[in-house]
Order: sequence, then structure tokens, then C-alpha cells
Amino acid sequence: MAMGGGDVSSGLHLMVFFAFLLSSHGATAVTFTFRNNCPETVWPATLTSSGPAFPTTGFALAPGASASFGVGGTWSGRVWGRYRCTTSGARFSCASGDCGSGQVACRGNGGAPPATLAEFTLGGGAMDFYDISNVDGFNLPMGIAPAGGRCQRASCAADINAACPPELAVKAPGGATVGCKSACLAFNTDEHCCRGAYGTPDKCKPSRYSQFFKQKCPQAYSYAYDDRSSTFTCNGGVDYQVTFCPGSGGTRRSQVLSVM
Repeated sequence: MAMGGGDVSSGLHLMVFFAFLLSSHGATAVTFTFRNNCPETVWPATLTSSGPAFPTTGFALAPGASASFGVGGTWSGRVWGRYRCTTSGARFSCASGDCGSGQVACRGNGGAPPATLAEFTLGGGAMDFYDISNVDGFNLPMGIAPAGGRCQRASCAADINAACPPELAVKAPGGATVGCKSACLAFNTDEHCCRGAYGTPDKCKPSRYSQFFKQKCPQAYSYAYDDRSSTFTCNGGVDYQVTFCPGSGGTRRSQVLSVM
């Protein structure tokens, strides 16, 4: 049936409206849910490298709590956890993973290594890529779980701090180990950092230190060229849960904050 001028205008408005819904809230939109199974508060932080800005760059997550945020499907960036955080005067700082902003929000700053990273490149409905990285060291166990169960989970559930070699350990003022450096971060040599004469996969081989990280967390990057067993893909259009201390059963307390 042919439509009159008014019907055509109404139809066009509806088409534009639904196109807007699809582009902003439809198949290419992705929800990230953060869960804290650790026995203490974690302050997750995000850093956007490309695509739409993530809705938050830092927030508090109590033990047992969850928080969800929606982001465009072409987002690329990283997530890490900060802990042992305090406020002195007006300045906020953390013993581990601190981003140096002096606030809960990191405002575009990255985290000070060593810090476990969850890294994402979303394909806007096509292929997503994600990984857990200990290339800059470790500070908290982390896991990534795509929704729906059809794509593989990635996890570093071990407490590497508990077994960290003394030459890699980062201590809090009270003496507790709050991070474990990578060999590159600790020694800053070409061999350990895969640069200079060691700047190709055939020249940069696993060291005894990267093998230590790999043994503890087989699914996580242990050094720069550890791609084969550490990069994961999913056919886009799925949501993701990022869990701190995924090996823990969590706590009985359950708080849920949803920001969409």
C-alpha cells in the first residue's frame, strides 16, 4: 500500500528512531559487569585506547559487590584493580595499581605496574579479542567471562603475590607483598623486555621468570610474545564479566550497582 506524505514522514522518523536505538543500545552495545570476590575492597579502573570513552575511569567495589556499565561495541582498552587505597587530606592513593590522579577516577591515567590487566578490543558485532596480561607484572587475580558460555573464559586465578620471588616483590609499608613485578619491569633489560636485538618472537624466548608467571596462570600473558595460549576471541555482540579474585567463592554480601 502506498503511503501519503504524512505517513512517509512518520515512517522516516520511526526508521531514524530505531536506527538510533540500534546504534546506541542494540546489538553492538556491550555491558561490562565487574564483580569483587576478594576479601577486601577493590577500586577497578579503566583506560580507553580507542572507541567511545568507558562510562567510568574508577570506582569502589566492596567485597561481594557487582557493578555494570554499558559501552559502545567498538571500545578498546584495559581494566585493572587497585587496592589498599586510602584518602589523606583530599588525595586518594593506593598501595597497588595506583593511577596517580589523586582521585578515585583515574581520568585517563594508566595504572602503576605491577598490575594485572584485562585487555579488550571489541569488534562492533564482529570478532572481539580479549586477554589477561601479566606482562607488566601481577597485583590481583582476575578473570574474564563472556556471557552465554559459547566463548572461552580467560583467567589468572592464582595468588602470584604469595609465591613471588623476592627480587620481583613489591611491598606495602606494612611489609605485605602487594604486587609481583615482571622481569622486564624489575631488570629493564632488552632480553627480558623483548626489544633491541630481542625484538622479534624468534629472538625473545621465555625466561625463568616468565615461566614462573605462566606456571601460575597458564591462560595469561607472561611476556610480550606469549600470544599462542593467551589471546582469546569471541564472535562479538556478547557481554563480559570481569571478576577480581575469580578463584574465590565470594562473600555472602551482595550489592549490585547498575549504570547503563
